[in-house]
Amino acid sequence: MRTRNRRWESGSAIPHVPSQVDNGRDHGRSGRSPVSEQRGPILLKRRLGRRLRELREEARLTLAEAAARLEFSPSKLSRMEKGLQLVTVHELRSMMDLYDGFDPDLLDLARKAREKGWWRVYGLDDKGYVAIEADACTVRDVQLVYIPGLLQTEDYARAIFAGSWQRRSEDVIDKWVSVRMIRQRRLVDPAGGLELAAIVDEASLRKPIGGRAVMSAQLEHMVELAGLPNITVQVLPTRIGLHSGMAGAFTVLSFPDDEDPDLVYLDYPGGSVHIEKDVEVSACRLVFDNLRSKALTPGESASLVERVAREL
Repeated sequence: MRTRNRRWESGSAIPHVPSQVDNGRDHGRSGRSPVSEQRGPILLKRRLGRRLRELREEARLTLAEAAARLEFSPSKLSRMEKGLQLVTVHELRSMMDLYDGFDPDLLDLARKAREKGWWRVYGLDDKGYVAIEADACTVRDVQLVYIPGLLQTEDYARAIFAGSWQRRSEDVIDKWVSVRMIRQRRLVDPAGGLELAAIVDEASLRKPIGGRAVMSAQLEHMVELAGLPNITVQVLPTRIGLHSGMAGAFTVLSFPDDEDPDLVYLDYPGGSVHIEKDVEVSACRLVFDNLRSKALTPGESASLVERVAREL
């Protein structure tokens, strides 16, 4: 659905991202968007973990041997090396002493990895997607039920959060909606450094979430955003029947540094999980490419979305 107007290239107005937080309270005292100033800690923990594993292996110590000498449990050390557990500066110094590999850059990395993400200002202890997306440069998103979060209007997002099986207060819903709207700013800001390739099931276009007016506005908004050069939206038509993505929605995220491999994020009613195993990530990339080949072209997708919006 990248057929309308290349707004960044033409110099015309960038589409407005609807947000109840445009009054600046989400920007802190500086008034600048927190998204442009701080990335998430996920990649920092992964990088630190990889380096710690390299140091241990260079010292010719097994995981069990190193854990015993550090007085850690093997599971704790394993989680540190996988970037799943924070490492204190004291713990890092002990590990570097044991491995005989002092590196002041690792100390800086450990301190930065402990910094809280911008979304924590909203009282949301998000340990999943928001933190990962904050580090990504490319998002490949497959959605079979909803419009992708990065393309949602405020009213549509609010309807989804309000209709969730999890009971949330209005205040909590407001905060989640605010975070979702802020995330979108990386897409509409030329300096945001984020590209989105989204595949949306045709059925999701016809679900009047929030009511017909809300859904119609949502579809029009998606077409407008798809005019940006960094956003591609393709609709998976109902007529194709069975397809390789029937197992459910998933998101593949890529990162600016080659040393940070792609990962896959999956959301489910009880929580979420991110997958890093190469074979599993590769399988998801193959499914994405297969779905993209079966989906309507961006131009055909835009025409279909506009038609559905008129019919609502």
